[in-house]
Amino acid sequence: MGKLAVAALRAVLGVLLAGSLFVQGVMVPLLAIDMNGLKPEYAHLRTPILVILVLGVVTAQVVLVCVWRLVTMVRRGTVFSTGAFRYVHIVIGAFVAAACLVFALGVVLAPGEAVAPGVVLLLGGVGLAVLGVALVVLVLRMLLAQAVARDIEAARMQAELEEVI
Repeated sequence: MGKLAVAALRAVLGVLLAGSLFVQGVMVPLLAIDMNGLKPEYAHLRTPILVILVLGVVTAQVVLVCVWRLVTMVRRGTVFSTGAFRYVHIVIGAFVAAACLVFALGVVLAPGEAVAPGVVLLLGGVGLAVLGVALVVLVLRMLLAQAVARDIEAARMQAELEEVI
C-alpha cells in the first residue's frame, strides 16, 4: 500500500472520527433538548433512542480506530500476522453490535404510532445490511487467516532452503 493511499485513508478516518465526536458532543445533546418537546405519550422513547444513538456512534468509532490500526500494520508490513486478528475480531463484533442496536431501535419504535410501520421495516432492512457487512468482514478474516498461514509456511520453507544451501 503506497504512502499516498495510507495518507488519504488516514485523512478520511480522521475526518470521520472527528465527525463522530462532533455528533456525540454537539448533535446528541441538541437532539436530547429537542426531544424534550415530545408528546407525553412518546416521552418514554427519549432515553432509549438517545442511548441507542450514542452506542451506535461508539461502535462506528471502534471500527474507525481498528481500521486505523490495521492500516498502520499494512504500512509496516506486519498485517499478515496473528496480531491483525484482534482488530478484525473487534470490527466484526462492532458491526454485530451495531446491527443489534438498529434492531433495538426498531423494537423501541415499533409499538404505538410514534413512527410509521414502514420506518420500522426500513430499520429491519438496515439492521440486516449491517449484519451483512459483519459477514463480509468475517469472510475477509478467513482470507487473512489463509494469507497468514501461507506466510508462515513460506517463512518455514525459506528457513529450510537456507539450511540446505
